[in-house]
Amino acid sequence: MFESERLIYRPYTMDDLDFYASLWADERVVRYIGFGLTKNRTESEYHLREWVLPRYRDGLGLYMLVHKADGQPIGHAGLIPQEVDGEEEIEIGYWLKPDYWGRGLAKEAAVFFKKYGFRTLHLRKLISLINPNNPASIFVARKNGMYYERTVDFHGHPTLVYSVHNRGGAEDWSAFG
Repeated sequence: MFESERLIYRPYTMDDLDFYASLWADERVVRYIGFGLTKNRTESEYHLREWVLPRYRDGLGLYMLVHKADGQPIGHAGLIPQEVDGEEEIEIGYWLKPDYWGRGLAKEAAVFFKKYGFRTLHLRKLISLINPNNPASIFVARKNGMYYERTVDFHGHPTLVYSVHNRGGAEDWSAFG
């Protein structure tokens, strides 16, 4: 479990299925994820069990976000291995329930995982994969010091790759809170 100013980050368990399924069932949340299709509870359960839970290795994985102020789960974020153009990349991913949009919480989570990836895991590069029609995620990536790198075909649709490199301590962390 980790913490930042307003968020607690903890690994998912199967006990979190109701919350996880609620994210996948919300059209607003998944609008820019994959093909923008919701998942039912059975599909969400399979995804949690077979995709999320096995990825907790080497400090990577998707962590539930709990809002400290009200103790409510509000989304998830983390460092996720992704294959992009035949290469393994580590993505900073983040989703939030719509009630928590516009409060800087996605940026807080993205910044946290950037710091964690660089300072703790000593990763050299991090990316965010973003639907070109999602200006909010582009804004978060830019606020996290990421720059547009290229557009790729990711699972059958154009996807923006934003990236940031660990400059071995040369980066000025003061801008990130």
